[in-house]
Amino acid sequence: MAVAAVGLLTPGFLTQISIFSILTAAAFTGCVAIGMTFITLGGNVVSFSLGVTLSATTIIFTASLPFGLFAAIFAALAFSAAVMAAQGWLVGYLGANPIIVSLAALSIITGAGTWITGGQGVYPTGSGGEILSGTIGYLPVPVMVCVGLMLVGQLIVTRTSFGRRLIMVGSNRKAAEIVGARPASTTVGAYLLSGVATGVAAILISARYRSGDFELGNGYDYAAISALLVGGNAIQGGAGSPLRAVVGALGIATIQSLLVLWGLSTQLQYLVVGVAVLLAIVLQAAGER
Repeated sequence: MAVAAVGLLTPGFLTQISIFSILTAAAFTGCVAIGMTFITLGGNVVSFSLGVTLSATTIIFTASLPFGLFAAIFAALAFSAAVMAAQGWLVGYLGANPIIVSLAALSIITGAGTWITGGQGVYPTGSGGEILSGTIGYLPVPVMVCVGLMLVGQLIVTRTSFGRRLIMVGSNRKAAEIVGARPASTTVGAYLLSGVATGVAAILISARYRSGDFELGNGYDYAAISALLVGGNAIQGGAGSPLRAVVGALGIATIQSLLVLWGLSTQLQYLVVGVAVLLAIVLQAAGER
């Protein structure tokens, strides 16, 4: 409420360009945050490999566009889902530490990707991707896609047996094993869904910038973590939702837009957002007492 009140008093905040910019930025981060939510709900804290997975997926999507838009979308989603599902298998079935696995994946994907591409970006030789960066009516396509993804994610978490198992595993893994919730396969499923959501973000970002590049995913894993915390998702697992993640992403995007309009430097923007995230953590901890 305080952020909204400040926004109303800030010149230029309520313009169409400003609002669309906030919504689009929130949509990109929101999609990744939805993916992160599945990992966090299952009690696996967070993943530091979503950003680099996003980057690699933008390259897969862009390079596949000559075969058609739908083929490119399929290739991108299949790649990101497979990358994250592999990490989920290591965590779920082998009992590997999720943080260590994500850091190892970050290094492997970055190293392999930059070696294969020579550190160069990829630019589309096919058409069709531009439709994903446009608008339908008055709404940007990325915003509509993010809302749709959020609704699907919310449905999975609240209305399916998988969602119930995921929350149970995140709350108490041993109890979940006793009642037959299959923690290992549930963990793989959570990581796979996180890969799909990250792949959606990669497709939208690649379409927006009309390229595939390892720079495009920089910072999105940390932004997604911040969105989870600001939205009130429990980082230790067992509580939270995609809706909260998207609300958190919208809150952060709004704060960042205000800081830009106020003319604050990039360093100060990081500082203010960091304080906002820290405040969210403190409030969450106080509420749990």
